Formats: sequence, C-alpha cells, structure tokens
Amino acid sequence: MSAGTFTPSPGAAPVSRMILAQTALETRMLLRNGEQLLLTVIIPALLLTLFSAVDIVDTGAEKSVDFLAPGILALAVMSTAFTGQAIATGFDRRYGVLKRLGASPLPRWALMAAKTLSVLVTEVLQIALLTVIAFALGWSPQGNPLSVAALILLGTAAFSGLGLLMAGTLKAEMTLAAANLVFLLLLVGGGVIVPLEKFPGAVQSVLGLLPISALSDGLREVLQHGAALPWGDVAVLAGWAVLGLGAAARLFRWE
Repeated sequence: MSAGTFTPSPGAAPVSRMILAQTALETRMLLRNGEQLLLTVIIPALLLTLFSAVDIVDTGAEKSVDFLAPGILALAVMSTAFTGQAIATGFDRRYGVLKRLGASPLPRWALMAAKTLSVLVTEVLQIALLTVIAFALGWSPQGNPLSVAALILLGTAAFSGLGLLMAGTLKAEMTLAAANLVFLLLLVGGGVIVPLEKFPGAVQSVLGLLPISALSDGLREVLQHGAALPWGDVAVLAGWAVLGLGAAARLFRWE
C-alpha cells in the first residue's frame, strides 16, 4: 500500500459532472411536484384527448387530431420551458436556493444550463407520451423530424428566456399568478386549439407574432402539411429567444 492511498484530494468536481448532477436533481424535483405534473403532462394530454374525440372546435376538413397534435406539442413546450420553469425558479429565488447555489462551486451559468437540460429532459418525456396518445387517436404525422426538433429547440429557448426573465425580476407570488395567466391566455389565443383564422384579421397579425403561435403554426406546417422548415416561424421564435435570453441575462436578480 503506497503512502498516498488515503491522502485527501479536496477540490470541486468537473463542471460537466456538476451540471449533470444538478440536471438530475432539477428533473427529479419537477417529476415529484404534483402541480407541475398537472400543468406539464395531465392538462396537455386531456386537451388532446378531449378535443380530438369531441367535435367542439372546427379545425377544417382533416382529422381533428392532425390539427390538434402539433398545437398540443407546442403547449407542452410552453408549459415546461416557460410556466413551470418560471414558477419553480421564482420560488427557488425567494427561498434563497439560488443564492446558496450561487455561492457553491457550481457556476451560475452552469446552474442555468442544468435548468435548461432539465427542461429538455422533461419535454422528451412529454412529447413521447403525447405522441403515443395522438397515434392512438389516429394521428398521421408527416414532415422531417429534424425540422420538428429544430422548432422545438428554438421554442424551448424562447420560452426559457421569457420564463427566467419573469422569475428573475418579479416576486414569487406574482410570478405564479402571471405565469399561469399567460399560460391560459396563450392557450386560447395562440393557435393551440382554436385556429388563428377564427380571429379577426387585425388580431391575427398580432397573435401570429407570439412565440406559441409561431411554434404551433410551424409544427403544424411540418407535421400536418409535410412542409420544409417554415422560416417565417423560425424567425419569430429566434427573435423571442434572443430577446428573452438577453433580457434574462441582463436583468435576472439572484436574491
């Protein structure tokens, strides 16, 4: 046995290992939270099943599920990347969790990276579940999966930036109320369930610039109509991503 066998070797773990550990923790906390599961999994699944099975909204001549599935996928992204992340991060900030983590060896940028990776892991689980439900309801998707992945990643970046901006600038209680209110408003007016064509022309132009509308419309163009990457929707999502992430990086308060 060498003399150095039991010699302590203090020091921080590699940043990549810290990010993976924090990602696993964030994901476990999210999946154990009943309220977040209701928002991110149960509500989108119920909406997809209900509106596909019952002819409540006129979605055109094609099957309802072909119109609804892309919109519900967009809603799932928003519920996790924006609403869920804003609420969870807002309360982490209020209770001093972010302040304590900021004083740990984990860099602040790595903490944000771990939160983003946790969002992506949750979205994969959401999309897998919703896809299974949609196929059971008779969904017939088209298009290139890479285009779908690009839109979802851009949508995640846009909604994550807006969620972190809200969580880092408002009080936790206000974040809770505002995030849920925005979720409901965008659910109704973002082209998720009700086609934007049902709104007046002037309103359509404004609603079409929302990130949820761009993501819903982009996914629908690819999955329902088999289109290539819809660059107009990509531009809208990229603009929101730059705006949201830039503002969050500049204005986020850790305490």
